[in-house]
Amino acid sequence: MGPRAKLLVLAALFGLPIAASIVAYNVVEPGKTSNFGELLLPPASVSAQSFARPGGGTFAFPQLAGRWVLVASDSGACPPACREKLVTLRQVRLALGRNAARVERVFVVDDLQPPEAGTASEFAGMIVALTPRGLALPTGAANDRAHIYLVDPRGNVMMRWPAGADQKRMLGDLQRLLKASQIG
Repeated sequence: MGPRAKLLVLAALFGLPIAASIVAYNVVEPGKTSNFGELLLPPASVSAQSFARPGGGTFAFPQLAGRWVLVASDSGACPPACREKLVTLRQVRLALGRNAARVERVFVVDDLQPPEAGTASEFAGMIVALTPRGLALPTGAANDRAHIYLVDPRGNVMMRWPAGADQKRMLGDLQRLLKASQIG
């Protein structure tokens, strides 16, 4: 084999992978992702607004810095669809097993109707945040009845699921995130 043939073989050896990657990038469509929830890009910061607590005192999301937070919002009357969301939050968190302590649950009452007294006892450990009178919440994690949101330990709203989410698939998303995460 002559020097030119060797040069062509070397050029082909290094050029073929580059050409193949260009063709793959422009022609092949990516497959479905493994996550069920919708990643929010770019992630938005969660509301720093101060909320009231049913028993007195205040709550603000920055108090949960360093923790993963599942957030649902609905009316204080908590119709059946609301109860379903709260059950989902509780069941998915419990199913995390030893990682359950890394995840908090927050229910934001987005109207002026006070929550029923039984809500707090039925969903023990969940933080109930009441919207102060005269405050208009922006659309997002604290004011969207159609979704359940996930806030990362740095205070970024980074994922959401539909309100009637499949608990097993939601659990799978959370397990992958918590396994990969070095924070929270």
